[in-house]
Amino acid sequence: MPSYKLTYFNGRGTAEIVRLVFAAAGTEYEDVRLEQDQWPELKPNTPMGQLPILEMDGTMLCQSNSIARYIAKLAGLAGKTPLDQARVDMVMDGMVDMGNKFAYEIYYEKDEDKKAEKKKDFVEKYVTQFFSNMNKLASDGGYFVGDELTLADIAFYNMVTMVNPYLEQPLSLDGFPNLQKVADNVTSNPGIAKWLKERPETPY
Repeated sequence: MPSYKLTYFNGRGTAEIVRLVFAAAGTEYEDVRLEQDQWPELKPNTPMGQLPILEMDGTMLCQSNSIARYIAKLAGLAGKTPLDQARVDMVMDGMVDMGNKFAYEIYYEKDEDKKAEKKKDFVEKYVTQFFSNMNKLASDGGYFVGDELTLADIAFYNMVTMVNPYLEQPLSLDGFPNLQKVADNVTSNPGIAKWLKERPETPY
């Protein structure tokens, strides 16, 4: 089995989906957390000048979702058939859309009055419609693909919990029973439950 080394800053950020997949898979890895002043020295030696990166037996990968898909495939969490894998990717891409919506309209907004209004629209309009669509994609058993945990479920949970700290109230899954079951299935996975309990407290 190869040895894995995941490098990112000392936060959850875009690396957290990879850590969650490692946790679900029960795969050991080295969780390297850089301070900001360490990054300039490493940056020129990365494939695209960004983090996270995954190193294994002399090979380096970047792009968090690509890394997550790779580990998920090895662990049997990426879907059993090509169609299932496409459905996992569909959900993941949907969560990227949600993350981009939040980042570009809220996180990067400097005007606090505009930010407050955009947060209100994000929660009351965008998220309501988005969750309604996603709830239809999830089964009543709480899975987006098949009848067991996949990367799609982990990606949904990760994105929701990623944006929550930046909102006055956490996003509610009330009224979206299938999505609530998705979240419950993710957090009840033994490996993920252990990680959520033990992961470092970080500023983001």
